[in-house]
Amino acid sequence: MEIIMERNKISGGVYLVIDPSMNRTMLLKKLEEALSADISVVQIWDNWQGIINKDEAIREICNLCHQYQVPVIINNDWKLLNSFPLDGVHFDVIPEDYDQIKQSIERDFLAGITCNNDLSVIEWADRNQLSYISFCSIFPSLTSSSCELVSFKNIQRARQITSLPIFLAGGIQLNNMQELQELNYDGVAIISGIMGAENPALVAKQYLTLLKNKNNETRNYQ
Repeated sequence: MEIIMERNKISGGVYLVIDPSMNRTMLLKKLEEALSADISVVQIWDNWQGIINKDEAIREICNLCHQYQVPVIINNDWKLLNSFPLDGVHFDVIPEDYDQIKQSIERDFLAGITCNNDLSVIEWADRNQLSYISFCSIFPSLTSSSCELVSFKNIQRARQITSLPIFLAGGIQLNNMQELQELNYDGVAIISGIMGAENPALVAKQYLTLLKNKNNETRNYQ
């Protein structure tokens, strides 16, 4: 598995989701530690409760991530791409008029969407040539409580529908990634597993090692 170094595409690896309502100093500190471990992409979760200066927070996050050539994706609020140096948007559901959104942004951008057990979402993502899809929730999770649990069979079916990069999200920890061994996916989306760790860089590297080992074993079977 090749970790991306360009900000115009996503191929796999560790997809870090950050909560902007976290204490700003602590968030930036942990984020920079995680960035040093070669994560692939950062998503700013749509949780702005208690944030006094949203604009400043977005710019600080973008500036820090771009120092490491890591793209920054905003959750849902695609209009922010016209005001900030964001690299893309992640939709929780299919947007009503994606063609209109593309025309409104007027530049290339990354786009992903959350998938569950509704395979028509995958078909839509493939038809509209999104950058990736992300299944949620793989395991029970407090941060992904709004997601239904995904059938592993549907994750396998996804690869028959699309060649887009597939990420898995929701409750994924170092100690349960072995349960995903037989699935065909490209990366994992992590929130608290990294940002809640005492040493985010070390944990991010451990996730990457498990992903690389999984991919090596998959190639050996082919």
